[in-house]
Amino acid sequence: MRFALILAGGSGTRLWPMSRTAMPKQLVPFIRGRSLLTLAYHRLEGLVENGRCLVCAGESHRKAILEELPGLGTEGFLGEPTGRDTLNALAYASAVIARRDPDATIGVFTADQLIEPDESFRRIVARGYDIAERGGQVLVTFGITPTSAATGYGYLHMGPVFLGESRIVVEFREKPDKATAERWVAEGPDHYLWNSGMFVWKAGVFLECVRRYEPATFESVSRIADAWGTARFPAIIAAVYPTLKKSSVDFAVMEKASHDPVLKVAAVPMAVSWTDIGSWPGFAETCRKDERGNALGAERSLLMDTTGTLVASNDPAHLIAALGCEDLVIVHTPMATLVCRKDRAEDLKKLHALAAERFGPDYV
Repeated sequence: MRFALILAGGSGTRLWPMSRTAMPKQLVPFIRGRSLLTLAYHRLEGLVENGRCLVCAGESHRKAILEELPGLGTEGFLGEPTGRDTLNALAYASAVIARRDPDATIGVFTADQLIEPDESFRRIVARGYDIAERGGQVLVTFGITPTSAATGYGYLHMGPVFLGESRIVVEFREKPDKATAERWVAEGPDHYLWNSGMFVWKAGVFLECVRRYEPATFESVSRIADAWGTARFPAIIAAVYPTLKKSSVDFAVMEKASHDPVLKVAAVPMAVSWTDIGSWPGFAETCRKDERGNALGAERSLLMDTTGTLVASNDPAHLIAALGCEDLVIVHTPMATLVCRKDRAEDLKKLHALAAERFGPDYV
């Protein structure tokens, strides 16, 4: 059977102060009044049968997510007692799904991307499922054609053609400096694509990778999955999950698999409009622009002699006014207001931590 899994964890600190502990970025109605999680869930409609789309997120957000997605059902929610990065979320979810169907094929998606049009996305993802099911010992990922020499994304170094339009991934490349990104983009999409963070794999193939590369993680998530659906489950996951070593799936599995002679990692090019809403400059790409390149994410704004600035507010009655500003991020919420240069937006994690330290959890 085919399953779809949406990762909806993460604190979204680079979208503070609109994204907060009680209302993380995936639940904030950023995009035309709809949340990123809702958009991700409906984007998958028709790819898998009803009841086979699951969401993995923080246990503390269970109630909010089930209210947001009433069709999900309690069996479709996989709660994490605490965040332990993507390897553990995916190993846990894959182990639980494999108990339900040992031959399952799992598509992995995230709740922080805006992808359009939906029809193209579904068609390309369906190819990924086909490759994972026909390709043997293969892990499938999806690559985005770069539209700029971005330094905020990882890259896929493409190799020979595999099945259909997919290519073998020779290497996963970390976020580059500007000169390196420019060189890779100049080589063209036959050589380098952005790493989308979306995958398809047979549950058994992925779990065997975890067993070989991260045996302690495999043992722990197997214990959790064995208790799934029993009265023991809450105690087991509460005791075991926080002990898991934090690691990303790219570092722990995908990079190693790309050099493993037993496996293949294949990338399917995804020719869509793709925006990673992981920071305020990313959010700005989704907003209406005025004639001076300002991104208008607030219901009311008054911008005079201002260029390249994002204004955002979750209060439709609040007016943001800016005079003589250039390349800023201005975000208003009832609890906090952020003003920063766009080129410092990636440093928001540090400011977020300082706000928590000085003013307490109510502000983050």
